[in-house]
Amino acid sequence: MIGGFSFASALFIFQACYGTPQDLGMDLLVQGTVKSKVTGLPIQGIKVSTADGEQYVFTDKTGNFDFYTPYADQISLWFRDVDEAENGSFSDRDTLLENPGDTVYLEIEMGNQ
Repeated sequence: MIGGFSFASALFIFQACYGTPQDLGMDLLVQGTVKSKVTGLPIQGIKVSTADGEQYVFTDKTGNFDFYTPYADQISLWFRDVDEAENGSFSDRDTLLENPGDTVYLEIEMGNQ
């Protein structure tokens, strides 16, 4: 038991001296709104993801989304309706961001299938 406390204390001291690992890369803030092309109303539950699918968020009830992703000269984003039964059926969309800067705001319109 004492050994466990000693080890935990050593880890605490290490973190206090050296801190937690830092993300030294530049990040891009991607935010926006997804609306229906037909009605103009916001769509909740649209999956917004990077092309590799590792980072994703879902739009909220006002159709808004935001997330950070590592900066790149080109970033491919996908917009997918993954809960067709809840808000209708919308066609997938994609977009390519080129030299985006540090913040991007998108207004995406999705049409019905």
